[in-house]
Amino acid sequence: METVILAVVIAVVVLGALGGLIVGTRRRKSLPPPPPKAPDITAPPAEPHVGEEAETPRDEPRRTIEEVDLPGGPPVVVEEPPAPVEAPEIEIPEPTAGRLVRLRTRLSRSQNALGKGLLTLLSREHLDEDTWEEIEDTLLTADVGVQPTQELVEGLRQRVKVLGTRTPAELRGLLREELLKLVGTEADRTVKTEPADRKPGIVMVVGVNGTGKTTTTGKLARVLVADGRSVVLGAADTFRAAAADQLQTWGERVGAYTVRGPEGGDPASVAFDAVKEGKEMGVDVVLIDTAGRLHTKTGLMDELGKVKRVVEKHAPLDEVLLVLDATTGQNGLVQARVFAEVVDITGIVLTKLDGTAKGGIVVAVQRELGVPVKLIGLGEGADDLAPFEPEAFVDALIGD
Repeated sequence: METVILAVVIAVVVLGALGGLIVGTRRRKSLPPPPPKAPDITAPPAEPHVGEEAETPRDEPRRTIEEVDLPGGPPVVVEEPPAPVEAPEIEIPEPTAGRLVRLRTRLSRSQNALGKGLLTLLSREHLDEDTWEEIEDTLLTADVGVQPTQELVEGLRQRVKVLGTRTPAELRGLLREELLKLVGTEADRTVKTEPADRKPGIVMVVGVNGTGKTTTTGKLARVLVADGRSVVLGAADTFRAAAADQLQTWGERVGAYTVRGPEGGDPASVAFDAVKEGKEMGVDVVLIDTAGRLHTKTGLMDELGKVKRVVEKHAPLDEVLLVLDATTGQNGLVQARVFAEVVDITGIVLTKLDGTAKGGIVVAVQRELGVPVKLIGLGEGADDLAPFEPEAFVDALIGD
């Protein structure tokens, strides 16, 4: 019995020792740190300690406010002020006096074949019927027209018969005189822009799109500015995309103001506003660029007739210039007939005359319409529109 009691006591002592060992081991382990206290937002901020403001700056570059992603929305974008728009530099156009003489080389380069061909044929020792037929063919190929060709050949035959022997100089003089007679030297070729009783002069420019009509209007503004006139442009070709932009660009280059309307708008309204603006500004000339759609003669007549009527509520038109592409030859005459039936053409502008050897179109179109060629275009340059001078033109045809 005592032995049993002793064994129990020993077991209790051993268990107690083991329990104390375990508890002691647990107490020796470090406890986790307590969670940080939430800042007291009601407490005043702590006073900075000495030296905290003078903290050594970091090496990494500082970000600007534009580079920092701010919470609650997209980053703030600081817009730079727009660059000032510079006014286009005003150009001083080349004087128009003698401009065709300066462009004579360009004209003679394309037209010389006509003059040389005629002089070569006339220089033959025997001018038989075959030779005169060749002369006729040369003139017809150059688009002089049937009736003017017959007149020229008949005049040459009479003069050659009287002259007898023919030196090159005599032949050149003979041909020059007959061609001048055909082209005409008596017609008044000035562009009417200065009515005596009022201001401004009003010029309407008509023609098929593609003939260089809008470009010619812009170049005509340069011609007028070069002659000391002030100009307002009316962009009444509202049906062709960018026509108003093109005309305005031409105007800005010489300081001419452009009146324009919405694309596809009423051309007559734009023309009316242009004349009204020109009167208020006191300018010398208003140039009106019209639409050139040739879909039907009736539609064209209605459109141009309305423009003309509306403009004449201010004042009568001083000029109606028809722009024709010289390279189209006889097709240009067909266009000329249609426009002549629609409006009263007072003058012709022949463009791209340097791009064709058919300079005889000058004679043919004058005969067809009964009005003079007043201006000719001899290139793509801004100052390549020149007043038509018959003597310089004929001299370019026959060469030196």
